[in-house]
This record gives sequence, structure tokens and C-alpha cells, in this order.
Amino acid sequence: MSSESSVAHNPRAPALLGQTLIVIGGSAGIGLATAGHARAEGAAVILTGRDPERLRTAATDVEALGTAAFDANDPAQLGRFFEELPRPVDHVMVTAGHPSYGRILDMDSDQARRAISEHMVPAIEAARHAHARVRPGGTLLLLGGTGARRIRAGLGIAPAVTAALPALTASLALELAPVRVNLIAAGFVDTPLSARLLGDGLDARREELRATLPIGRVVEPADVAALAVHIMTNTALTGATYDIDGGQQLVG
Repeated sequence: MSSESSVAHNPRAPALLGQTLIVIGGSAGIGLATAGHARAEGAAVILTGRDPERLRTAATDVEALGTAAFDANDPAQLGRFFEELPRPVDHVMVTAGHPSYGRILDMDSDQARRAISEHMVPAIEAARHAHARVRPGGTLLLLGGTGARRIRAGLGIAPAVTAALPALTASLALELAPVRVNLIAAGFVDTPLSARLLGDGLDARREELRATLPIGRVVEPADVAALAVHIMTNTALTGATYDIDGGQQLVG
């Protein structure tokens, strides 16, 4: 029997068959792409987001097991969601939140607190609940960035949050073991969030990256989703930060 026919008669089993993934912030962009990729690998997916209508559309796209509309920055709402889960899950991905830029000295205390908490609080609160709701060997997967590692004027709180997330991830990996905790640090990814942040400058930024990145193209949500599913399936990975930016840090 040829090797080609052997492969044809022995297809690879879906890597997440029988497992359940929750995506906090899963109605668009990286979260939705990861849900779709996980679904293709056999997982049942549960999506959360703020906008009920967008969430319903996303759930239809990936044939989600369920949805929940709430603000992940509200610890009470996030806690209620986890407490109402009918059974344990295997993976939780937290994509909620977005970078906040601007001069630190121009922020009042509420703005500064919000800029920090929109990334840190959902991660910490998800970890608190993952301890009881994620099966041993499962994954808590956080999302951060690489763009603010090179400190420059106008980035505000973002470099501090960027620096803190890998340390938080490593600490949580020890505290939540045997649940695994990892961080994906993405550069520019062509998502609806990027479109909102850049506005009229989006096309120019795409062209700049296509011309300068070593990979010769812009990073897409599907690229990050593939990495996320790999981290979920490789049970030797915990406490680590995985960069995915197409080489952006190398050129600018």
C-alpha cells in the first residue's frame, strides 16, 4: 500500500475533539477566528461579548454551543458567567480589552486606572474562575501585544501593561497548575479593532507593513488563531509568552 493511500485511509483526528473552549471577547477579530479554528478541530465553543447582535451573528458563523453578552471588565458579570456554566470546560481565551494611548500626565486617575484594568482585570478575574472551572491540563490563554515594547512618546500606559502581562502569565501558571497559562503577544493584526484605532490611516499602515515585514504580508486573525489552537493542544506549554507579529519588532 502506498504512503499516499495510507494517509487517505488514516485521517488525522481533530485535535480538540470533545473539548470545550470559551472565548471572552469572541464576537469578532482574533477571538472569533480562534473560535472558528477550534471548532474546525472538533471543539465546542462558547462566545462572550458586549454586543448581543454581533454575538448572535458570530455564534451562527462558528456554530457556537452558546453565547453570553456582558462586559468582561465588570468582575461581577464575569464571575456570574463562570458560576452559571453547567459543567467544566477545557480552555478559556481572554481577548477582551484594547490598548489605551495618550500622554500619562494628561490622564486623570480614573483614565489611568481604566487603561491598566482593561487588560489586567479580565485576565486576573478569568484566572480566579478558571481555577475551579477548567479541567486539569486545560488552558487559560491571554492576549497581549508587542507594539508597546519599544517605548516612545504617546504610548502612555501601554508599555507598562505590555511589560506586566508576561510576568502575570508566569505567576498565574504556577498558581493555577495543572491548568496551563500562556500569553500570545501580537503585533499589528488586521482586525476590526485595528480599523477602529487607525481610522483613515488603516490602508497606509497595511501598505507599510506589506513593504517592510520579513513575511511580506500583514498578520491576519487566522494566523493568531492557529497559534492559539497549537498552544491549547500542546500540553507541555505553560507560563510562556508567544510573539506573533510577522517580524515587526525586527524592522520598526
